[in-house]
Amino acid sequence: MSWWKHFEREVPNLAEMGFTQVWLPPPNKAMRKSGQGYDAYDLWDLGEFDQKGTIATRWGTKDELIHATAKAKEHGMDVLIDAVLNHKLGADRMETFPAVPVDPKNRLKDIGPVREIEGWTAFDFPGRRSNYSRLKWTQEHFTGLDWDHRTRTKGVYRIVGGQHKGWSRYVDSELGNYDYLLGIDIDHRHPEVREDLLAWGNWVLETTGAAGFRLDAIKHMDRTFLLDFLRHVREANRRPDLFAVAEYWSGDLKPIKPYIRAFEGLVTFFDVPLHYNFHTASKAGSHYDLRGILDGTVLKFRPGDAITFVDNHEHVNSLAPTQVGSNFKLQAYALILLRGEGHPCVFYGDLYPNEECYDERVAPGLKHLIEARKKFAYGAQIDYFGHRNCIGFVRMGDSVHPGCAVLISNADTLGNRNGHPQVIRMNVGKAHANTQFHSCVHDSSEQIEISSDGWGSFTCPAGGVQVWVKA
Repeated sequence: MSWWKHFEREVPNLAEMGFTQVWLPPPNKAMRKSGQGYDAYDLWDLGEFDQKGTIATRWGTKDELIHATAKAKEHGMDVLIDAVLNHKLGADRMETFPAVPVDPKNRLKDIGPVREIEGWTAFDFPGRRSNYSRLKWTQEHFTGLDWDHRTRTKGVYRIVGGQHKGWSRYVDSELGNYDYLLGIDIDHRHPEVREDLLAWGNWVLETTGAAGFRLDAIKHMDRTFLLDFLRHVREANRRPDLFAVAEYWSGDLKPIKPYIRAFEGLVTFFDVPLHYNFHTASKAGSHYDLRGILDGTVLKFRPGDAITFVDNHEHVNSLAPTQVGSNFKLQAYALILLRGEGHPCVFYGDLYPNEECYDERVAPGLKHLIEARKKFAYGAQIDYFGHRNCIGFVRMGDSVHPGCAVLISNADTLGNRNGHPQVIRMNVGKAHANTQFHSCVHDSSEQIEISSDGWGSFTCPAGGVQVWVKA
């Protein structure tokens, strides 16, 4: 079955597990039949027109997407559209125009004179026949590209002449100016481009029934346009609370902070620095000091703007440079699922069997943690981050949910250097006085006695996760 039909079939299961939002792959027509959508060809073709050798996208047809989104809404789940607005690929024909080669490591430095090049920059969308949008893209709508077909030369070329204004100033300063990322780079200052993309934002939500966006590669796009895009779709859809999450890929919080401030709360951010911390912890094992696991993260800086995650679609094989190892994956998921801050995002590849990255040792534990979040992870939070290789926290619960005590360890063995079990005393509240706590994620007969004033001595697991709840 198609991916969209697979999603529709899984909607009831996801809703029962407690999911409230689903971020779907880019629904647009890609440059290749098997393209995932990040090789964006035509945003206005959601699997409806015969283009690039196929009607359906890799994920399915437009009708299948609409039906799946409607099913999600029936079960109280919002769908987020992955919006790939930075670039295009798979042009229909070449054009000839002047351009300047720039230093790939410093895009502000020209490394040659203006020259005439041939580039794949004309997008006619013949299969769509001007349905939904009449705009035919040409070189005037782009800022740069990476291929001169005339000389068969790869590089980074800034398009010049005519109305071209060069790279946008309102992008990340990495590599001098990080406006250009890949493919044919879109100029978001061009009036026709702005009109087309703003219209698409409103149209794709109305057409599919989706409720928000995941914005791809924002560090490479003019942020003044992105602000206008978000304000426009909110106003056009009469959704002042429209949800959006931005991908700004950096393990360093410092360059992300200005973006968080600039977007004025209109968008949340994937907590890439937290992901890097998880990766580092998985590589370092017991040498990593868990007391600093949350340091330098969006979660710590601005918890309401943090979308926390462990891995995602960019880390589906062992060659991924920052993939989180299986030895720390459940600890990482416990930190994002059971704590009170941030909006946790669970990766499909960690939950469902697949050929790329599934680990049959991780998936069952992840399901237990998702269930623990739904049943127990509520109320005030108290941290017990006093030990290098074992940290804990307590969720005190509320009037409906009893709360839980969580221990996370990267220790090599069960115990400390003296051979004694590592124990953390945590207070679970007087409401649980003189009771017993047991594990809700592992089959264990061990019981933790809670004192009359709510304290209990919890044994740290060896390199794993333990969640304790009232017996």
